Amino acid sequence: MAYRILELLNLLRIMRIPASSVADYISKIPEERQAAFERLMAIFRTHLPEGFEEGLGYGMPAFIVPHSIYPDGYHCKPSEPLPFVSFASQKNFIALYHMGIYAIPELFRWWTEQFPKHSSKKLDMGKSCVRFKKPEDIPFELIEELAKKVTVQQWIDIYESNYKRR
Repeated sequence: MAYRILELLNLLRIMRIPASSVADYISKIPEERQAAFERLMAIFRTHLPEGFEEGLGYGMPAFIVPHSIYPDGYHCKPSEPLPFVSFASQKNFIALYHMGIYAIPELFRWWTEQFPKHSSKKLDMGKSCVRFKKPEDIPFELIEELAKKVTVQQWIDIYESNYKRR
């Protein structure tokens, strides 16, 4: 499992839009995607359990576990906070990177069972992300439910149980 988490975090570095803030990032993506990004950010600002912080993570809008809560940070680069959720505007899709779906089998099962109830589109999901070809394909109500599912402490516990320091 530790390898899978490391693999995901490395994939998040691949495509970047140079930005100094979340607002700057959103202003640089295609106009037809901006409202969807604003709505995704609003959902996570409102519904994530207390403790996560908004910012840029790996060059994308993200919610992280701050060093004030988890001083160890991300194991490969301890100066960076522990990532949890990120969003990216890729060439052909909008990506939702949710570390919980990736690392928690029960949450993955819940997501894959619930997705067809909230979308007429086929679930387009790789190891590291959920892809939406168009903003109107995003099941915002399901994502709102997802945002509530994992607390900061649960994420820290999952992360630590899957990453064994050598």
